Amino acid sequence: MIALLRILATALFAIVMFVFGCGYCLLSPRNPKHVFTFGRLFAKMASVYGIKLELRIPEDAYQRGQHIYIANHQNNWDLFTVSTAVTPKVVTVGKKSLVWIPFFGQLYWLTGNILIDRANRTKAKGTIDQVVASMKASDVSVWMFPEGTRSRGRGLLPFKTGAFHAAIGAGVPIIPIVCSSTDHLKLNRCNNGHVIVEMLPPISTEGYAKENLRELAQLCHEQMKEKLESLDAEVKQRNAK
Repeated sequence: MIALLRILATALFAIVMFVFGCGYCLLSPRNPKHVFTFGRLFAKMASVYGIKLELRIPEDAYQRGQHIYIANHQNNWDLFTVSTAVTPKVVTVGKKSLVWIPFFGQLYWLTGNILIDRANRTKAKGTIDQVVASMKASDVSVWMFPEGTRSRGRGLLPFKTGAFHAAIGAGVPIIPIVCSSTDHLKLNRCNNGHVIVEMLPPISTEGYAKENLRELAQLCHEQMKEKLESLDAEVKQRNAK
């Protein structure tokens, strides 16, 4: 019964977001400010699913300059959890097929996010080059999921290099964002417990070149893996009380 009510609430939320969200975005289509606005709205749905969502960010998180943000990508719950960490003037990079998801896909594109064809390496590289050019010509930051696919309870997967190519090319720091594991969340469970989303300190790309971007990717991966394990241990302890 709880699952059914949540599905109905999600459907209603999706329709309202599509109708009013698309109408709002059409006033200034593909404006990066929309990503922050709608990221916050989607994160508010966490309480509907019985999730106690906690965001940990530094006080100056909304006043920083340009960065490449990278986050772990777990499952569909990301839409209502890790979205809470989106900061102003940030657009995300997602796979091209997202645009075909009813309601969400069209809103995702209208809010100014970037779609990438991961199946075509040439087009994907071209998109990364466009990301770099866009960052150099504006004050917009970019959010990417370096795993390239959902981990679905398999821990932090190996990183692809696109995000690190973009960071080095644009000459900006990388800010990792880690969300505690969400593979235990259930639609039919009244209380899904705590989920923590934490923004880590910036990692400088100074001194890195494309020849050693794997080293940069590994550094970020190690820090995020360590933080994920730490958050999972904390969540487990808090949920046991």
